[in-house]
Amino acid sequence: MSAEEAYVARPFRLIALFCAFLALCLDAVALWSPSWVTAESFSLSLWESCRRTASAWRCTSTLRSDWQVATLVLLLGGSAMTLSAFIVALISLCRGTHRKCCRTVAVFLFTAVVLQACALVLYPIKFIDGTVLQTYHEFNWGYGVAWGATVFMLGGGVLFCVRLGAYEPPLY
Repeated sequence: MSAEEAYVARPFRLIALFCAFLALCLDAVALWSPSWVTAESFSLSLWESCRRTASAWRCTSTLRSDWQVATLVLLLGGSAMTLSAFIVALISLCRGTHRKCCRTVAVFLFTAVVLQACALVLYPIKFIDGTVLQTYHEFNWGYGVAWGATVFMLGGGVLFCVRLGAYEPPLY
């Protein structure tokens, strides 16, 4: 490198990899969250529905309802796509072949965004349509964390699409 040339470090790929990792962590938290919907004597997660009786909480599985199973499958599919994208990006970054795999990783992350967004739109629509609670209810932190994971997936996908330099050949 001569004195006139300058090297500009652009950490887009590392930030995108971090976004994918953060999305993966948030997805795990959202999937195992005990509360997606809460009310005065009601709690609903992806796995079980609990109601408070006079003596204790009584929980039943939510895997009997078709829309709850569909939501869970879409979220697990999005998590699997994010995990695949993270592993491919990490391996390609470590091997120095990250330019060749950026498009594949971006497609994985955008597919995960679509799956997660479908699940997160389906969930409140079907919950409100099928459940009539006589008390005030709210979508709790588990649902919000799932949206946060989706946003980080989208951010990672966009950053994997960014071309690093004017002389870098296009990915397509």
